Amino acid sequence: MNVISLANMILNLPFAALRAFEAVARHGSFSDAADELGVGQSAVSQHVKALEEWLGHDLITRGARRSVPTRDGARLALSISDGLGQISEVCEDIRDKGRDDRTIVISCHPGFAFIWLFPRLLSFDQAHPEFAISITTDTGLRGVARAEADIAIRYGTGDFPGYSVQPLMHEVLFPVCAPGLLNGPVPLRTLDDLAHHTQIRDEFAPTTTDLPTWEYWARETGQTLPTPARIRSFGQSNMVVQATLQSDGIAMGRSPLVMDAMRDGRLVRPFPQIVPSPLNYWLVYPDDQRRSKKIAFFLDWITAEAKAQSNLLSTALERHAID
Repeated sequence: MNVISLANMILNLPFAALRAFEAVARHGSFSDAADELGVGQSAVSQHVKALEEWLGHDLITRGARRSVPTRDGARLALSISDGLGQISEVCEDIRDKGRDDRTIVISCHPGFAFIWLFPRLLSFDQAHPEFAISITTDTGLRGVARAEADIAIRYGTGDFPGYSVQPLMHEVLFPVCAPGLLNGPVPLRTLDDLAHHTQIRDEFAPTTTDLPTWEYWARETGQTLPTPARIRSFGQSNMVVQATLQSDGIAMGRSPLVMDAMRDGRLVRPFPQIVPSPLNYWLVYPDDQRRSKKIAFFLDWITAEAKAQSNLLSTALERHAID
């Protein structure tokens, strides 16, 4: 094969489809592959179908509970995995060489970055002006590769095999709303009053058995939820909080994301029932990052910030509602 034909073949390879197919073959699931890639399941399915049509052979045997690669699919998946692994190692090496040792790259979900992390970074900058912080946002469903970031803040059960995992913040759940809804045209005083209000739902959450939903809160507190007048759903946690601040409805408050607004009176707690969330926040980083001086400084700072919020939460929740 001459150089020109090899170059043409490389240029024509459907790289996005190859990556999607490899993820499906590795997980045995279109849904899990979609979660990893941060795209919809239909997009993954279309990629795999397009690759099968391009090659003229079936690559995946689709099942109700599990999808497995065919013989040809297994060969291709192994080849892609080996190739991507080598590419990742080279990219990681190149990025590590170019990354300033005084820059700390943090990976986290955009909702957490906007609501919790950004407002607090000024204090880190004041304490450690020799370091610069860079934030990269993603769905936060995986660990963190060194090529992507130095450290990650993840939301889930803490199950990140192959990484150092350190608890950052425990989360508790309780409904929250803007103060004006409590005694507005349709007062919000009992759980039954939810039938006359908009229920705001957070659609973002990792794939786990239990999620911090309205239904979870009701089940854990022994409540029966009335059918709301309307439901509004958002895929970003910061949009959930913003809609609640604008009196658009009542949301299920996740304590780290609503405590600042409760402290200054922009949000209140209409009902006393509180439950521990099935999910919490974790610091996740490659094992060898423990020896990094800049990571040690960041870990000390962010754990102190999280402890300060925990103390604030304990004080605030002693009251039925936040004035």
